[in-house]
Amino acid sequence: MNDWGYKNMDRLAYLKDFFKRNKLAYIVGFSCLLIIDLVQVFVPQILKAFSDDFQNGSLNLDKVKFYALLMVLSGIVIAVGRAIWRLSIFKSNRLLEYELRRDCFENLLYLSPDFFGKYKTGDLMAHMTNDVSAVRKMAGPALLAFVDAIIIIISTVFMMIKSTGLKITLMAIAFFPLSVFIISHMGKIIYGRFKFVQEVFSDLSDNLQESFSGIRVIKSFAKEKLFLEEFENINDVNYKANLSMVKVNAFMRSSTDLIMSLAYVVAIIVGGKMVLNDSISLGDLVAFIMYLGLLVWPTRYFGVSVNVFQRGMASMDRLSELLKQKTNIKESLNPVVKESLEGYVEFKDVSFKYKGAKNYALKDINFKLEPGKTLAILGRTGSGKSTVANLLLRLFDTDSGSIYIDGVDIKDMSLKSIRENIGYVPSDSFLFSESILENIGLYNDEKVSLDEAEKFARLVEFDSEIEGFSDKYDTILGERGVNLSGGQKQRLSIARALIKDADIYILDDSLSAVDTETEAEILDNLSDYLKKRSVIIIAHRVSTIKNADEIIYLEDGEIIERGTHEELIALAGSYKTIYENQLLEEGGAIDG
Repeated sequence: MNDWGYKNMDRLAYLKDFFKRNKLAYIVGFSCLLIIDLVQVFVPQILKAFSDDFQNGSLNLDKVKFYALLMVLSGIVIAVGRAIWRLSIFKSNRLLEYELRRDCFENLLYLSPDFFGKYKTGDLMAHMTNDVSAVRKMAGPALLAFVDAIIIIISTVFMMIKSTGLKITLMAIAFFPLSVFIISHMGKIIYGRFKFVQEVFSDLSDNLQESFSGIRVIKSFAKEKLFLEEFENINDVNYKANLSMVKVNAFMRSSTDLIMSLAYVVAIIVGGKMVLNDSISLGDLVAFIMYLGLLVWPTRYFGVSVNVFQRGMASMDRLSELLKQKTNIKESLNPVVKESLEGYVEFKDVSFKYKGAKNYALKDINFKLEPGKTLAILGRTGSGKSTVANLLLRLFDTDSGSIYIDGVDIKDMSLKSIRENIGYVPSDSFLFSESILENIGLYNDEKVSLDEAEKFARLVEFDSEIEGFSDKYDTILGERGVNLSGGQKQRLSIARALIKDADIYILDDSLSAVDTETEAEILDNLSDYLKKRSVIIIAHRVSTIKNADEIIYLEDGEIIERGTHEELIALAGSYKTIYENQLLEEGGAIDG
């Protein structure tokens, strides 16, 4: 089976499962639709009888009242039935939209970070909005219109033949096969063009997201014009892609309208002659024209449903690809579950290379960290410092070697045990567009108390600054904490990790935006709180890590120096050089 075959099977499997679980709603909905369509086909017969009675001169007030009552009853049945099928079908396809969006989001949450290196944010946003919406329309309005059109066409053509004969019916609907051909041909074109429309929309969304996120950089470099030109180019492609869809839709709709007009011409000319020749009654011709009118919207919406169906299948293909993505980080069949950790950490002959990279980020890394001790990692940018944190959290898996926590290989331990018991402060201090209080209490399932939030804000020397905000702890942060300085964001991120009360802490360059004086105060505050916990501090400033129990210096992914601060100074290697350079930058005296 080719790739398309697998893809087709996956998308149909998802939809088949949904329809199976919600079959009662669809059965009720389509049953009501069938009843409505049969009543609609019956209505022309009422007008036929009315017209014949009028032509024969046998129409009286009682018959008028009777025919009027039949029309009212038909209207009531159609109205009630339509309300029921709308509630049943549209409720179900909204549920499909909900479940599909939920499943996609859930799958995204558990994918490993390398996936997000391949897919742009705008593309994922398009999947979660436009693609999901297109599938909903396919499984609701399009499916309904398709079934409705089939029922109406079959029952109407049957009644046309019965009322006026096969000959005039065939003449009137002779152009319909051409309409079906056009619709079928246009459907294939729509599939390809809509898929391109969705891809362009992804690029547009990504450009907008990136531009708004980097608005400060754009303004600081006075590059508004450049980014506007780039957006206009993408927006122009989006406009032209959608315009191509409009052209196809316009041609499809106008062609079906033309075909129906030709059918009316045949009905009036041929049917009129038959009435004059007494081959059929006036009522037969009225009913026949009404039946042609009934065929107008099914024929047109048959094309629309094919249009929407092709869009939906194109979107379902894209979503199927997303749902098929699996994380590279797998748990063992019977993982070790730990409610808490003692804090023993060991890296044994660990090597790792990021996907697509030529060089190893880490090579033959060995170290041990005992409970209550602090390990510091220093090195230049790109030396592999943050990779240590990524591997310990199992965001990535080692290429070779093993990592142990409390003597258990982390590949044999449940991910929940690892991540719930490690407090991690990443170098990128990401904050959510919520209040300061909610950001601090992110880990807690229940809302954190104000007293507890204040306690941890004091630990990171941020409490007085929060009190200076007009809404204090209820201050709503902008996107990514845009209304805070770099140092404020870092301290809030540390407070968020500390409130977790973890057994192991990883501070990844988390004080780089804080001045050295405030940094010293924060480290002094944290010394008591963290003294019984295992701590890994990743930094580029020696002042941050000089009191650590052990310091390792990384260069090109390898440990080239290790020891205490005093031992590394005495070694007179790269560590000492960096230390002296930083002292000179800060205007301090060089000792030793």
